[in-house]
Amino acid sequence: MRSARYGQTQILAHRGLVSEFVPENSLTAFADALAAGADIIETDIQSSNDGVAFIFHDSDLNRLAKINKNFSDCSSQEILEIDIGFGKRIPTLEQALLAFPTVQFNLDLKSDAAIGSTVAVIEKLQAHSHVLVSSFNERRRLKALRLLSKPVRTSAGTAKVLKLYFASLIGLKELFKSLARGSTAIQVPIRRGLIRFDSPGFISNCKNSNLEIHYWTINSPNVMKRLVDLGADGIVTDHCDLAITTLRSH
Repeated sequence: MRSARYGQTQILAHRGLVSEFVPENSLTAFADALAAGADIIETDIQSSNDGVAFIFHDSDLNRLAKINKNFSDCSSQEILEIDIGFGKRIPTLEQALLAFPTVQFNLDLKSDAAIGSTVAVIEKLQAHSHVLVSSFNERRRLKALRLLSKPVRTSAGTAKVLKLYFASLIGLKELFKSLARGSTAIQVPIRRGLIRFDSPGFISNCKNSNLEIHYWTINSPNVMKRLVDLGADGIVTDHCDLAITTLRSH
């Protein structure tokens, strides 16, 4: 019998639901992900040179727009005119939050410049309850949290995740709980080199510290099921439609 956890685990659509004619991190990719049944949109924030927060992953425009230019060197007007494929444009964070006002967004701050521009949009729209603020850079994440007028959901940066891992490894449960405070979640790969984040002990420490554990980027149905059986609270995937079929179908 399928575990109840299969229906409880959050499915995070990594950059939306990308398809042949729908590029990543576009409003259409987000709409398609939500139509497929995703719980959360996982996305990335870069900033223009005039301080506008945009939904975009890369630090430059080469891969998606075939433009040899850094994102941060472009004005917001330049960026709004860029076609990233099949007539799709790069949305601002404000456009995305207004287009999907009740949807949960997982925002990964990709640069220091993105901190202020992201905070400004969250404050303007009072979107605190609809976002989870994250960054691999712990300093960047903490700075964003300090600038916000209200608390938001947040996932720990790499430095904190490593501290949590080693506290778990040597059995320092109270230190683990102390380190976990101030974070809603950690978002991790299954492994990084010799470090494994899918061990029962590590997952148990997360549970005992009220810390959600989300795994990325998981595209295999068998791996999705294994992680959910182990206790995963979230699955970040490129194929949220496949995750829905795997974890929610009866």
